[in-house]
Amino acid sequence: MPYMNETVTHTSGEARPLKVLIVGAGIGGLTAAIALRNQGHDIEIFEQSRLATETGAAIHLAPNANGLLRRLGIFAEEFGANPMERLTEYSAAGEVQREMDLTESNKRWLHPWLLAHRVDLHNNLKRVATSPTERHGAIPLRTAARIARVDAKAATVTLEDGTQFQGDVVLGADGVHSVTRHVLPGGQMTAACRGKSAFRFLVSKKAAVSDPITAKLVQHSGELSMWFGTDRRIIMYPTSHNTMLNFVLIHPENESAADTGDTWGQQGNLDKMLHIYKAFDPTVLRLLQKANPKTVKVWKLLDLDVVPQWHHRRLALLGDAAHPFLPHQGQGGAIAIEDAISLAVVLSPGTPVTEVPERLKLYNDIRHERATRVQTFSRLIGEDRRDDKPLDIYSFTNFNFGHDEWDNSTQRLREWMWNRTSNASWHMPIAFGPVPTSRQTHPDVSRNDPTPTFTTASIKFKTSRTVLQNLFPPSQKGWRFSAPNTIAYASFSQTTLNNVEGLGDSRYKHFGLYVHGVEYVKDDGSVIKGAYLPVLFESSTDPALSNREEAGLPKFYSSIDVSRRSDSYRIRTGWEGAQWGDFLLEDLVETDPSTTSGSPIGDTDTDILTYKYPPNSVQPSKGIPSGEHAIFDPFLKAVPTARSLKVYTATKASINIDALDHEELPTLHHIMSRLVEVPVFEIVNARVVEGDVSRVHHGSYNRESQ
Repeated sequence: MPYMNETVTHTSGEARPLKVLIVGAGIGGLTAAIALRNQGHDIEIFEQSRLATETGAAIHLAPNANGLLRRLGIFAEEFGANPMERLTEYSAAGEVQREMDLTESNKRWLHPWLLAHRVDLHNNLKRVATSPTERHGAIPLRTAARIARVDAKAATVTLEDGTQFQGDVVLGADGVHSVTRHVLPGGQMTAACRGKSAFRFLVSKKAAVSDPITAKLVQHSGELSMWFGTDRRIIMYPTSHNTMLNFVLIHPENESAADTGDTWGQQGNLDKMLHIYKAFDPTVLRLLQKANPKTVKVWKLLDLDVVPQWHHRRLALLGDAAHPFLPHQGQGGAIAIEDAISLAVVLSPGTPVTEVPERLKLYNDIRHERATRVQTFSRLIGEDRRDDKPLDIYSFTNFNFGHDEWDNSTQRLREWMWNRTSNASWHMPIAFGPVPTSRQTHPDVSRNDPTPTFTTASIKFKTSRTVLQNLFPPSQKGWRFSAPNTIAYASFSQTTLNNVEGLGDSRYKHFGLYVHGVEYVKDDGSVIKGAYLPVLFESSTDPALSNREEAGLPKFYSSIDVSRRSDSYRIRTGWEGAQWGDFLLEDLVETDPSTTSGSPIGDTDTDILTYKYPPNSVQPSKGIPSGEHAIFDPFLKAVPTARSLKVYTATKASINIDALDHEELPTLHHIMSRLVEVPVFEIVNARVVEGDVSRVHHGSYNRESQ
């Protein structure tokens, strides 16, 4: 998977690895330890238990969490996780209420939805954390280390035996009964049961399949099944390569009160469990009877009011210490993993010790709203079922799964750093941040050129929505993708315009990134759909400057060299001899021109969407935007007589971008360093179109703005 290894860096002030003390070695704490070690920091973990073993049976690794683990090099399939492929809902009487095959809908997400054994996940996280890597040593894990005191100002941890440890950062990952939470202002709260408890255990799938009566309930791989009563439910799903069935039985707490405690490890009573579910379908009861009585556990489902803030000075919380989850969405572990990754991004390599409190506040700002919202979803889904209270489960799933916290936190950190930059020079395109040098331009007049000819080469590719959306105008509302999928599509497109009268009947070339399937919601609520253009490069400075300032297009100068052969088309882009791009279309075959649209990017988008950011040039408002707004260009209406005379389709294509460095690309490196982040998962199509138009986009635009 083509991702960056490290995030944005900030090297002002004291640049040395941070000493990070992590209290708790659960899933969140271990993930944070691994991710922060990858950022070059010095980590130490303190776990109150002796073996630091994770309890529980199975865990959902939804796409939003699984992608983050993969970024850390942890692939749950390698230790038994199996895909989530089906969903079946039954009434308590055993009547099928809903069946869903998820194999197609799951293709919307970049990463698979897996069902893993919780102990296997924890053991592998612990193995990775406590093993050295090529660049970093093993992380010390101190077991039987009970915390007596945490000092958020001094970043110290004191154990019950009096031993004190000094750090630069303290992270509280010590679960629902967190000691570290009580150090925070407003954190003196205790989790409580809100009326529900749960039994949990595993049953061999082989035992279920070998019984003719229960076999029908487990005939599909990767199937999550749920039986709903009014105030109780049964959840079953497979794990460990579909060899074990994980059961969670949620019921009124008072019915098992004699057995339950506030921890996961309380021994349950099988006979009492069967009595609690005696009104359910006899077939599922027969399945429950296969549980080993010694393995049945029961625990109260604990909830906690929203913790006002998760940080104080040099202390921050993550996971259940900050936001314990009810188990109704399977997102508790996922959100803890997201917290851990966000902390690793925010505490980037070279973070000065003096900035730690501010960066932990940024972490809180990034994570608090999302985690609280998913928490609320879980509470709603867990409420007793009533016919008059339908829930939009799909909106919950889209919100949960359609998120990548590495990409999100990376962008939020960028924006935070941009806002702290003194005398920042902002010019279009602002999606890439402030430019290293200012640029004065003078708008040209509109040109009305005679019919020019054009050649357009485009390469469309499959990529990541969560990466592309970081190229939207920062902190601007209204921009979104038409679909919540984490898979998205974009094109690199290069056009050569010949016989341009406004340039002395010469030619010029432009090259841009077009993001497909984007929507802009205007203030009146109307929606414009099209291809979003974050940046466009021109080989001629005159149209680049005029269209940049007058038309509002995000243009920069770049050399664009095209090498055309009978069966290939190659584009090389650069600046002052430094090549930053190489795009190749091979094995070109002529096809029917009627199959292509008049769009300059060779796709079905009907508008180009971009963002105009005109800075004031007069003091005292110099550099402050004057009337920034979204603009859209209905290009198919602007070129009504476009004719595609010849179309060539490539069977092979490649995209190569090199960000180089600030010395080689002093005015473009900030853009290239972002373009290389855009992953290319698959080339969808590539083609070359030759034709002529009566009006082209080099100076005269039929556009609207807001």
